[in-house]
Amino acid sequence: MTVLHDVDGEKPIYIQIADWLENAIIDGTLQVDEKVYSQYQLAELFTINPATAGKGLTILLEAELVYKKRGLGMFVAPDAQEKLRAKRKEQTLLKIVQDLLNEASLLNIGTDELNQIIEKERKQRKGDQT
Repeated sequence: MTVLHDVDGEKPIYIQIADWLENAIIDGTLQVDEKVYSQYQLAELFTINPATAGKGLTILLEAELVYKKRGLGMFVAPDAQEKLRAKRKEQTLLKIVQDLLNEASLLNIGTDELNQIIEKERKQRKGDQT
């Protein structure tokens, strides 16, 4: 059984569904023109109401990350991965960098020290992948 990360948190479940599907598109689990889970499949997978799953799918549909084929379901749009990468770079990464710089400033950490921290983490992650 697949579990959502923040069921008791502040993020609504339908947003978590949309995020989960977006991640699957970004990492290539869901490929261009591949059929996306139906709201009923998502409801069963996450043990949630089908309407909640449907709301998550609607987010992707409205963002034109998926398209409908009448009677067949929803499929990954050809440019979905590029759109998601641009969105995450512009919104998510920018916010993270702003938060990081604010925290570094508060702790009086300069650019060199901050870069050392980042490089240390990068090297550790590379070591974990081998």
